[in-house]
Amino acid sequence: MKISIIGTGYVGLTTSVGLASKGHDVICLDIDRKKVDKINSGITPIFEEGMEGLLKQILEKKKLMATTDTRFAILNSDVSFIAVGTPSNDDGSMNLDYIKKASGDVGAVLKNKDSYHVFAVKSTVVPGTTEEIVKREIEKVSGKKAGKDFGLCMCPEFLKEGVALKDFLSPNRVVIGELDKKSGDVLEEIFKDFNSPVLRTQIKTAELIKYASNALLATKISFSNEIGNLCKKLGLDVYDVMKGVGMDDRINEKFLNAGCGYGGSCFPKDVKAIIKKAEEAGCTPKLLYAVEEVNEQQKKRIVEMAEEKLGDLSGKNFGLLGLAFKPGTDDIREGPALVIIRELLKRGCVIHAHDPKAMKNMRKVFPDINYHETPEDVLKNCEICGIVTDWPEFRDIDLGHFKNKQVFEGRKILKDGIVKEGICW
Repeated sequence: MKISIIGTGYVGLTTSVGLASKGHDVICLDIDRKKVDKINSGITPIFEEGMEGLLKQILEKKKLMATTDTRFAILNSDVSFIAVGTPSNDDGSMNLDYIKKASGDVGAVLKNKDSYHVFAVKSTVVPGTTEEIVKREIEKVSGKKAGKDFGLCMCPEFLKEGVALKDFLSPNRVVIGELDKKSGDVLEEIFKDFNSPVLRTQIKTAELIKYASNALLATKISFSNEIGNLCKKLGLDVYDVMKGVGMDDRINEKFLNAGCGYGGSCFPKDVKAIIKKAEEAGCTPKLLYAVEEVNEQQKKRIVEMAEEKLGDLSGKNFGLLGLAFKPGTDDIREGPALVIIRELLKRGCVIHAHDPKAMKNMRKVFPDINYHETPEDVLKNCEICGIVTDWPEFRDIDLGHFKNKQVFEGRKILKDGIVKEGICW
């Protein structure tokens, strides 16, 4: 099938590469010329395990190309996935400027296209957005009617950064929210070779499934951190506790790892957005308020523990191992490292940091802290060390490099023999 993907961030690029690898002819569309040129050269604008190698393979087979030309992308495809960003506004609500603009742009091209075209929203949007913003804008600009002249669906993504390509190619479910049966049939045909259950539902239901899923996963993390803080007071290891809890198949062990809080482009933004939507609907989402509060406080725990144990931190050389919000990605958005660095700078610390993939992105936010090419170099230059991201390579650091260091673990990863204090154990 001929498919265009509007937006080449994590979701858009993963969708593009994943669908092209299944034999579809894919056009990536983005307004950023540098991104487009990189993709056409076989270079991924983001770091994702296995992405660049697969991109080069499908480029060689001429199954994918990237462009900045909206007209070309729409006229040369039958289905378009809208995967532009939906960042948060200051009040926690969703900024829909990008999705509104994309809808208007494709509507302008659709106006002069005779054949039936299906638009599917991949961006994470609160219930009502696809029909009230996307549908309205396309209809207004094109002069055509959804469900008659063009198709409309909402197909949420369930990707984990770091393993996004694997998640896309081996999904545990495909959710299709459809305005009409014809549109849903087209999308189901695209995903017929993915060997996963398909749930077809109303558009608003599909939109809320995405938010409910992410809010529940965020809740599991904050719950684990609450129990972890209790474990710390009782002299217990939260990992032992959660191992027992996770053995219950009604709960399972995923997302029960306590530590210094969740981050990334999804959970913080999505929890804020569903809270705002609930408030607008006249609800008081007390549980989600608590999930967010626990998470924000947890990000500060390493600094608070260091202060409790060592007193005034002014002038101290503080090392940070890990800047990405999780291993396997270069994404720092809303991550604990951002909060920790701000808190340490407030206290007058000298910061030394290392991350295998995320230092370039962190330099854009904090250009003046000290970045080192290896974790060993960080440890040579600091008296205090915080483990922020559980990169596997940190397990292999020689014990001798931790000698005479005060080590605080925000992620449980260091091997035995290192004198350390865990945030929740």
